[in-house]
Amino acid sequence: MAKKILMVLTSHSELGNTGEKTGFWVEEFAAPYYAFVDAGAEVTLASPAGGQPPIDPTSTLSDFETAATKRYDNDSAAQTLMANTKKLSEVNASDFDAVFYPGGHGPLWDLVDNSDSISLIEKFVKEQKPVAAVCHASAAFLNVKDEQGNTLVASKKVTGFSNSEEAAVQLTDVVPFLVEDELIKKGGDYQKTDDWGVLAVEDGLVITGQNPASSELAAKKLLTKLG
Repeated sequence: MAKKILMVLTSHSELGNTGEKTGFWVEEFAAPYYAFVDAGAEVTLASPAGGQPPIDPTSTLSDFETAATKRYDNDSAAQTLMANTKKLSEVNASDFDAVFYPGGHGPLWDLVDNSDSISLIEKFVKEQKPVAAVCHASAAFLNVKDEQGNTLVASKKVTGFSNSEEAAVQLTDVVPFLVEDELIKKGGDYQKTDDWGVLAVEDGLVITGQNPASSELAAKKLLTKLG
């Protein structure tokens, strides 16, 4: 039977108070999405507000094009799916085998304290199902607790967008917090490779990728975990 994977995207479009736009990073959705569908998985998309999640305009620039983003640009079926994401409050963890959170800066604002997202992840973990996130979306795990009441990332090897990468994109003073710092504060055993290098880390049910380049590897680790 086909594995059912839920992908949760941000609904947040404002980049702090800069007046610029943010959202999800196209590559971090496209690469995992095609890894999943090419492996025969059934993918459902959700977001806090439902409907079309905002796309980070920077992620559509030619500098950040990849085979996966080009495929998405020409895939009307995937775009229709994206335009009609389900409301996060209406999805049930029991209907899926795993969940994957693509990054972009948006999740820092709307997926960290979101009670629907937190309870969803907690339910996946309780049901012994893997949870995965890449880049800034690792922040979605910060306030999640396991059944013992411990922070999900405590004592786990985890990664996410590094402080040096945030400095490189000159948004250190714009973001509400730094992913690396917060994962460490929550007791995570934070791992990183060189800026923009590929790193995905698996520890128990938790799979995390460092940056856009790591999104496909994180997705493949999730598929392997699902067997």
